[in-house]
Amino acid sequence: MTREQLLDKLEKAWADLKASYAGLSEAQMTEPGVTGTWSVKDILAHVTTWEEEALKMLPLIREGVTPPRYADAYGGLNAFNALMSERKRGLSLSEVLAQLDDTHRRLIEYVQSVPDDLFTTETRFRRRLRLDTYSHYPEHARAIREWRERSV
Repeated sequence: MTREQLLDKLEKAWADLKASYAGLSEAQMTEPGVTGTWSVKDILAHVTTWEEEALKMLPLIREGVTPPRYADAYGGLNAFNALMSERKRGLSLSEVLAQLDDTHRRLIEYVQSVPDDLFTTETRFRRRLRLDTYSHYPEHARAIREWRERSV
C-alpha cells in the first residue's frame, strides 16, 4: 500500500464517520443510548482517544519499541475505554469536536511525515494505524447510523 492509498482509505473512513452525525442538533449529539450509555459526543471522544493513542504508540513502534499492553497497564481494553470515557465525560460538545478535529489533523500530519516503508507491507506500524483509525471509525459510524434509524 502506498502512502496515498493509505491516506485515501483513512480519509474515506473519516468522512463516513463525520457524515454519520452530520446535521444532528446539540441535544441529539449528547443524548445517551447510541452505543450502550454513550452519546454521539461520547463516541467522538472515544474515537479521539484512540487517535491520541496512535499518536503516542506509532512513534514507539517506529523506533522498534513494543508499546505497553493495555491488559498490563489498565486491566484490558474495556477498562481503558471506561477510564478514558470517564475522563472526557465532562467536556462540552464543542470541546469534544475541537479535540476530534485537532487530533485527526495531527495524526494526518504525522502519517505524512513518516517513511514510506512503514506502509508498503503489513508492518506493526500499519496494523496499529489501521486498528486505531480506518478500521475503527466504521464501527462507530454504523452505530450512529443505526441509532439515527431507530430514533426516527
